[in-house]
Amino acid sequence: MAVLKGGPSAEREVSLSSGRECAAALRDEGYEVTELDAGADLAQRLVALSPDVVFNALHGRWGEDGCVQGLLEWLRLPYTHSGVLASALAMDKIRTKQVYETAGLPVAESLLASRAEVAAGHVMAPPYVVKPYNEGSSVGIILVEAGGAPPVLGAEMPDLVMVEAFVPGRELTVTVMGDRALGVTEILTEGWYDYDAKYTPGGSRHICPAELPEAIEAACLDFALRAHRALGCRGVSRTDFRWDAAKGPAGLVLLETNTQPGMTPTSLSPEHAGLIGLSFGAFCAWMVEDASCDR
Repeated sequence: MAVLKGGPSAEREVSLSSGRECAAALRDEGYEVTELDAGADLAQRLVALSPDVVFNALHGRWGEDGCVQGLLEWLRLPYTHSGVLASALAMDKIRTKQVYETAGLPVAESLLASRAEVAAGHVMAPPYVVKPYNEGSSVGIILVEAGGAPPVLGAEMPDLVMVEAFVPGRELTVTVMGDRALGVTEILTEGWYDYDAKYTPGGSRHICPAELPEAIEAACLDFALRAHRALGCRGVSRTDFRWDAAKGPAGLVLLETNTQPGMTPTSLSPEHAGLIGLSFGAFCAWMVEDASCDR
């Protein structure tokens, strides 16, 4: 088996951590594992290795957006997580929202704008969030508060960005495994749930399972499973929510679906697997046994 990790995206360090953790766990489960830092020679290395299965622990563009999935399809190598189309759709936040809306799932108001438009003035009434439309792990995300000035965009931002109305309230997330939504976690932070809060030990606190009204918990589980299916995901995905409790059920909105959730020591999906009695190793092994191509 080959575990793909690293790669050239902005989420390289997260992927290296995910890959190391998964490779170690799979060895403990009895698999013979080769770790591959995915570079420009990946196709040649995979042809030479000819693994039975590829565990895709890449994150971000190239590894999570359908590109590597297409390569693995071409090489006829079974791989974990979602296929080409679902990966491409879920990485594009605007198209993800379109799929959500078609499936009747609630989303926050959003639009695409150029860097110049965002810098020149508010394209939406604050508060709002500016983010790359095709990145994950909160890479490059900016919160513009009420009364704040238009944001200054860093070099990591693409020419087009997504501007999304800020939804106040509680940060929730649900992992789907196959055809089952595993549970709801609430994420607590001192400030914004940004890259550092996600991946720095102590940067956030997880309440798993979340303490929620039954109707909200049920809605989160139902919406996550519906999002997984609407996008065409397979294997494991994780869908993120915000819930404004002051609005009751109407205050729950979907933010995005991650087709390859993080598998680091601070990641959420392994915690959800624990809710149904799966160890980290057993969770990784399930993904391996679920792997396929020809999506």
